[in-house]
Amino acid sequence: MSGTKPKILAFAASTRSESFNKKLVRVAAEGARAAGAEVNVIDLRDFTMPIYDGDLEAQQGMPEGARALRRLLMEHQGFLIASPEYNGSLPALLKNAIDWTSRPVDGEDGLAPYRNKVAVLMSTSPGGFGGLRGLAHVRTILANIGVIVLPDQLAVGKAQEVFAVDGTIANDKQRQMIEDLGRTLTTTLARLHGQPLYEEKLERRHDLGRIR
Repeated sequence: MSGTKPKILAFAASTRSESFNKKLVRVAAEGARAAGAEVNVIDLRDFTMPIYDGDLEAQQGMPEGARALRRLLMEHQGFLIASPEYNGSLPALLKNAIDWTSRPVDGEDGLAPYRNKVAVLMSTSPGGFGGLRGLAHVRTILANIGVIVLPDQLAVGKAQEVFAVDGTIANDKQRQMIEDLGRTLTTTLARLHGQPLYEEKLERRHDLGRIR
């Protein structure tokens, strides 16, 4: 990453067009961009793949949707993941995507897209807990395949009262808390890879201006 911005892949574990979690991860992505990261927000519904089947894999190989997602995971150093809670756990969409993209392909290590990557988790729901219980399961799965999952996370309850139809948030404090997730991931990646932080760059320019 020398001389480059931290690269972050952001997505929600939901296919619904008006998903609250899609709105949530976009706000966190804006925080990451403001901190100096290059952020790619994707929609998992664009990566078609069947339920993982070992026989299907043996006969046809990895589906193109899984290959495309795996390539994106390989190209990014960090992940912003918003995962809704389904029956106290994570959605099958996310688990299936992980199952496929963690398989070895073309001579590559199956866990290469995940090992030593850094992730920040979040969730939101109409309920009071905001999907908190599901995040524990996502954290365990990612940690088991080599992802460094930061302790910073957020579960936003009563989503219908927080997000406007266009995804904006009227409450400045809530928006700041969500954006801070993206900033935290960006600054962590910058430190891990020896890059100056965005704020430090600004301060350095200011100091140079005073010296002149």
